[in-house]
Amino acid sequence: MKQWLEKIDWWLLVLLIAFAAVSITVITSAMTGQQYATNFAERQFLYYILGFIIALSLMFISPKKLRQFVWPIYLVGNLALAGLFILPESSFTPIINGAKSWYRIGPISLQPSEFMKVILMLILANVIYRHNRFTFNKTIQTDFNLILKVAGVALVPMILILLQNDLGTTLVLLAIILGMIIVSGISWKILVPFLLTIGAVGASLILSILYKPVLIEKVLGIQTYQLGRINSWLNPEAYSEGDGFHLIESMKAIGSGGLFGKGFKNGEVYIPENHTDFIYSVVGEEFGFIGSVLVLILFLALFMHLIRLAQYADHPFSSLFLTGLISMLMFHVFQNVGMTIQLVPITGIPLPLISYGGSALWTVMCGIGIALSIFYHKQKTSDS
Repeated sequence: MKQWLEKIDWWLLVLLIAFAAVSITVITSAMTGQQYATNFAERQFLYYILGFIIALSLMFISPKKLRQFVWPIYLVGNLALAGLFILPESSFTPIINGAKSWYRIGPISLQPSEFMKVILMLILANVIYRHNRFTFNKTIQTDFNLILKVAGVALVPMILILLQNDLGTTLVLLAIILGMIIVSGISWKILVPFLLTIGAVGASLILSILYKPVLIEKVLGIQTYQLGRINSWLNPEAYSEGDGFHLIESMKAIGSGGLFGKGFKNGEVYIPENHTDFIYSVVGEEFGFIGSVLVLILFLALFMHLIRLAQYADHPFSSLFLTGLISMLMFHVFQNVGMTIQLVPITGIPLPLISYGGSALWTVMCGIGIALSIFYHKQKTSDS
């Protein structure tokens, strides 16, 4: 019994319990606006219970066993995404918020694109590991071959998700791919020009939208109204009745929180859907700068723990998977917190482990469950 208990990553479980407490507390506070009759805090508690069951169940499945099933899992994930296009609208595949992106089974809604994040980490970890294992003479050509392999497995789910008009999830997948490619062993002679090109293209697009919107409209065929999200990010006051409303209210809420906040359930600024994508605005208003920083410190503790686990994992597949998980979580936190303070444009990306939502939470818990498995099945050494 003692040996079994020593194999559990208790620090990671303690961090998860802390996140659960913060999530339920903040969601409870967010509900004071009475936007909905549903008790989202109670639901989030139940989602967390199921999430812990998922994570602890995955802990007993060894990474070696997972490697044997990554391709069937990848196939099932893509079939689930494709099924949303093939199956007609029904109670099983309803249209929610204008998109058919969920399967509904009784009271539970499952979003395949969320689970594809973890599936992509698994398949890319396997592809990169096997490529490096059987590459005996590393050259620029073998690096390009690896990039083609990564692109080959990543494009299918990305296209299926883009067809759902889910840009936010697509950006998360790109963050996962980028993080895993950086540690894959590909030469920096390829990576540096690639990253600089992406940065230059992104900066050029933003500057063009800002100063030459007509050029963007002519060259890319994008209508001016479709640039509203970028324009409202750069100048929210000019779009206060539309795309800029959420951003203005979010900054008002966070700014009015001051150093210590207004207190639990004392939020005054109305922000639609504040229990989901804009949960950090609730933290800023009701718990102030101190509360906001403590939440970020909690995430930092999680990142540091996962980075250490990735460093001392006893198999390249495990290290690669953890890199993908860290990349996903970091991008989620940066994007979600950044959009509430005008650092980045607004996208529908939740704050992991804190925002309300079943599929998003269970996806992270699947990743955490595999991290628990890596620790549980790790061969103990003197430096671990």
